[in-house]
Amino acid sequence: MNFTRLEEYLGTLEKTYGVHGLDIKIMRGHETLWRHMEGHRDYERKLPVTDKDLYNIYSASKVVLATAAMQLVEQGKIQLDDELEKYLPEFSQMSVVDHFELGKCPMQMPDKNTPVHPAKNKILIRQLLSMTSGMSYDVASEWISDKVKETKGEAATLEMMPALAQMPLLFEPGEHYSYALGHDVMAAVIEVVTGMTYGEYLKKNIFEPLDMHDIWLQEPEGAKDSLSAQYAFDMKTNTTHPDTSMVYRFTKNYECGGAGICTTVDDYEKLLEALANDGIGGTGARILKPDTIKLMSTNQLTSVQLPDFQMGWKTEYGYALGVRTLIDNAKTLVPIGEFGWDGAAGAYALIDPLNHISITYAQEVLGMLPVYMTVHPKIRDLTYEGIFKD
Repeated sequence: MNFTRLEEYLGTLEKTYGVHGLDIKIMRGHETLWRHMEGHRDYERKLPVTDKDLYNIYSASKVVLATAAMQLVEQGKIQLDDELEKYLPEFSQMSVVDHFELGKCPMQMPDKNTPVHPAKNKILIRQLLSMTSGMSYDVASEWISDKVKETKGEAATLEMMPALAQMPLLFEPGEHYSYALGHDVMAAVIEVVTGMTYGEYLKKNIFEPLDMHDIWLQEPEGAKDSLSAQYAFDMKTNTTHPDTSMVYRFTKNYECGGAGICTTVDDYEKLLEALANDGIGGTGARILKPDTIKLMSTNQLTSVQLPDFQMGWKTEYGYALGVRTLIDNAKTLVPIGEFGWDGAAGAYALIDPLNHISITYAQEVLGMLPVYMTVHPKIRDLTYEGIFKD
C-alpha cells in the first residue's frame, strides 16, 4: 500500500488552484489506511490544518439526508412512490414554466413574471431524492427572500415550505433531471413523518449511534476559531480570495437538508464508514440494512434523464437516491456501485461497499469547477492505485 503519488498530487493544489488547506481520510473496513492534512486553516496562513477543524461541506450534506430518508423507507414510514402532497399539502398545486432550456449557461431562473401553466404530474418522494421533481436550485428566488423578510430571518424548515412550493417547476415531474432544492423539501417531510425537527432526527438516529458529536446544521456557537477559512475561486486566474458567504442556510432556524452541515472530517467519515460496511459503523451500531444501501445507490435516471445529469462531467456516473453512483468503470479501478457526492466548497465523499472503502476529502474553495472535473477523480484513482497496485 503506497499513497506517495496521492500525497504528491495533493501537494500541487495550492500552487495550481490556490487551495490553502485540505484534509483527507481514507478507510477500509473500520481501519484508517491513510490520513493527510496540509496547508493552513486561517486567512493569515499561520495556523496549520488540524483534525479538529470544521468545514461547511455544502452538498456533501446530501449523503446524510439520503441516509435519513432511506431509514424511513426501510421502516415503511415513507414509500418512494408516495406523492409529496401526502406529507406537505402545499405542494399539491404546482406550476411549470412554459419554456425552459435545461443546460443553458447561465440558467435564467423563473421569477414572479415568468409565464407558467399547471403541472400535470404530482411530485413523488423518489423524484425529490433523485433530482427529477422539476424543482430548481434557485436559493435567491423572490419567494424565498420574501419569506425570510416576512419572518424576520426566523423561519424554521417547515415554515419555509410554502415559499418553495410557490417556485415554478422547470419541467414536469419525472421528465428530466435538474439539481434542485428537493433535499431541503425532503428534510421537511422527515419532520412531518417523525414529529421531530430534522436536526433532532439526525441526532437520535445517525449522529449519536455513530458517535458523531462534531456535526451541526448551523455553524455552532464559538466555531469561529475552529472553522476552516473559506475562499472563492477565480476561473480566469486560477487563484482564490477570502469569501465568508453561506447562501444555503436561509435563516438561523432553517435546517437545510441539502447543504447545511458543518462538521469535521473525522465525524463525517464515520457515516461514510458505516455505509461502506453494510450499514454498520465503528461503534457497532447499524444505521441501514445492506439491501437499503443497495437501493439508495442504484441509478434512478432514465435514458432521457441521464444526459441531463452527465452534462460536462461525471460522465461515468448516474444519479441514485441522493447520491451519484458509478455505472461505467472502464477507465478506473473503482468498482461499479461506488457512490457518494461532493460540495460547493470542494468536499468529497466516496463510498465503496464492495471493498468497504470510504474517502472523506475537505477543502473550502467555492466555485472551483476543476475540483469536480479533475481533483476529485484524481483523488479517487490515486487512492485505488495506492491500495491495489504494487
